[in-house]
Amino acid sequence: MAVSLSSLIVQSLFLCVHLVKSSAQTYPFQNTSLPWDDRVNDLVSRLTLAEIQLQMARGGTGSYGGPAPAIPRLGIGPYAWNTECLRGDVGAPGNATAFPQAIGLAASFSPSLVLRMASATGQEVRGKHNDFVKQKNYATHTGASCFSPVINIVRDSRWGRIQETYGEDPFMSGVLAQSFVTGLQGTDQRYVQASAGCKHFDVHGGPENIPVSRFSFDAQVSDQDWHMTFLPAFKACVKAGSYSLMCSYNRINGVPACANKQLLTDITRTEWGFKGYVISDQGAIENIQTAHHYTNNSVDTAAQAVGAGCNLELSNNLLQPAYMSIVDAVNQGKLTEDFVRESVKPLFYTRMRLGEFDPPQNNPYSTLTSSVAESPEHQALAVESAMKSFVLLKNANSILPLKPGAYVNVAVIGPMANNTSQLFGDYSPSTDPSFTKTPLQGIREIFPDARTLQACQDGTRCTKYNQTAVQLVVSDSDLVFVILGTGTIPYVEREGQDRADVDLPGYQNELLADALRFSGNAPVILLLFNAGPLNVSAADETDRVAAIMACFFPAQATGEALRNTLTNTGEFGSPAGRLPVTWPYYAYQLPPMVNYSMTGRTYRYMTTNPLYPFGYGLSYTRFNYSVFYYVTAIKANESLSVWFDVTNTGSVDSDEVAQCYISWADTSLPVPIRQLAYFDRIFLKAGQSVHVAVTIPGEVMAFRENGEWVIKEGLMYLYCGGQQPFQKKSAPSNILYGQFEIVNTLRTERL
Repeated sequence: MAVSLSSLIVQSLFLCVHLVKSSAQTYPFQNTSLPWDDRVNDLVSRLTLAEIQLQMARGGTGSYGGPAPAIPRLGIGPYAWNTECLRGDVGAPGNATAFPQAIGLAASFSPSLVLRMASATGQEVRGKHNDFVKQKNYATHTGASCFSPVINIVRDSRWGRIQETYGEDPFMSGVLAQSFVTGLQGTDQRYVQASAGCKHFDVHGGPENIPVSRFSFDAQVSDQDWHMTFLPAFKACVKAGSYSLMCSYNRINGVPACANKQLLTDITRTEWGFKGYVISDQGAIENIQTAHHYTNNSVDTAAQAVGAGCNLELSNNLLQPAYMSIVDAVNQGKLTEDFVRESVKPLFYTRMRLGEFDPPQNNPYSTLTSSVAESPEHQALAVESAMKSFVLLKNANSILPLKPGAYVNVAVIGPMANNTSQLFGDYSPSTDPSFTKTPLQGIREIFPDARTLQACQDGTRCTKYNQTAVQLVVSDSDLVFVILGTGTIPYVEREGQDRADVDLPGYQNELLADALRFSGNAPVILLLFNAGPLNVSAADETDRVAAIMACFFPAQATGEALRNTLTNTGEFGSPAGRLPVTWPYYAYQLPPMVNYSMTGRTYRYMTTNPLYPFGYGLSYTRFNYSVFYYVTAIKANESLSVWFDVTNTGSVDSDEVAQCYISWADTSLPVPIRQLAYFDRIFLKAGQSVHVAVTIPGEVMAFRENGEWVIKEGLMYLYCGGQQPFQKKSAPSNILYGQFEIVNTLRTERL
């Protein structure tokens, strides 16, 4: 039937008036004097089941995947859930500060640095979000709810996503996750700056694509490894108050993570008391049916995932994702309406805590704008963060810090020398190019006439290699920088791309050998830009390579941070980063990627000598540990108090990373060889001593046995210093040794 234009105009005006009246109406959920739960209950009670279905189905990316649609009759606007905030505001329109990639931040061994970085990231995310809302822009990555941090454990050196993580230790990953969550979410008691979301939950750490796809992989894990390696960091994240978790692509012992009730309800909610929401990884709900073949239709898929505890679907930009079958699942008796209504409540609770339904003047974060992005303070923090991420692996004859006047003919060669795009790593913000300096630019601020040519014609893949370029650049030099690594573009290691081994890609080993061969007796400084470990044993063993530094992906501040560190300029000029991942000699030291047993993996269970151990790193000065005392007997699950002094015995002001490890005297127990139990980064001026008070939580002394947590009476060993004990490759600082006793045994289902 034809409708006149005048009739359409009248209808439109009527609708506009209706919407204005609706949005102006005051509902109990808008009453700021009511408790949060009362407000959420009121809001959800006013939704139809079809509206709830839409809210739970639109957590995703693209024009169909999101945002969660508006509910005009209640004055509720759209909301985009899918924001990436790993180390800066990623993917949103406009620029943002690009802090170093997560693995480099982990190498800082500094919870306070991660907290400050996350706080700055949260400010930029929230400021930009506020402006997007004013502009009515609800596109992908415009929200204030983050899919960050990534706290999967690095269990295999070849995994492509190592760069996004905090390394291989569950305790350390948990501490840094708590710092990130606290910093991102802010300090206000009522409102949240930006909500955190820890991922990927759980038993997720490769493979990406070698030898099988992550989308269909079944991680077979023992109860012991699951609870002692893969769950602890997420438990710490929940304790810190994270608003969400993201369930992963893989199956866990045959059950897809996003349909795994044991994981998403029994452990997370019942055992840990998690009150937030679970969102699927992108496309993971559909994968339950299409990749895992766990279900065979969308109704059962939705019922399984929602019933397990997954509150929000992040689809592959689908018009009809699986969660659009929630109503059908209720009608068929596979879900109850009451259960579905409970499932949507954490979503609206999160939006309430972000301040969406309250007067803006009540919320201190509502005044933030995009102007905070790339502020001078955040730029300075990016430089500091990059400097603190560098790990000095070798420094023969103290060639570093450099004395600029000692060298005239300086050469710079290698695929990472002047490659801006590959310095950032995956999931990096877009930045103002003027803030970015490459390694070459940083080195030329020390040596303005440094020579360079391109030897790898296809970047870090280096399958097209020009040996002549190396010879031309390094001949007659008195100092050579060789700058190698993996990068992320083209794909060497990143999401979706594992490495087959731990070797340098392509002809990069030949490039290093040629640089040594053609440079006479000139000292060579090897700078590495990568996430996963690299076999640089030949460089470590030869006297010709005077220094090796692991730089990870420092992002925009690379050149400036490198210049400062090479010359010991500024307060943080002396490197103090430590390796957050064990570097093996060869890939054959690693079990098969698909084997999820922790036997032989990471410093906690590895019995062969690595090239560089977890926690290893050098400095421009030396440290001495002394005055060691501690409580000698504790009850099970009681914290252990420890005290010691650290002295900077050298002539250079520097940070030091203090580390304490524990081990069990009874080696027949199902426990790690040793376990990190404390770490922190401490600044000491030359000659200064600092008294350190340590609290080691009783929980780190627990192990799994027959499905229970056990803290067993008996003797425990304690080691405190600047590194692990008993390492073949060690830093020149001492380690304090002690022992204490646990006086009783505790067995419990929950800690």
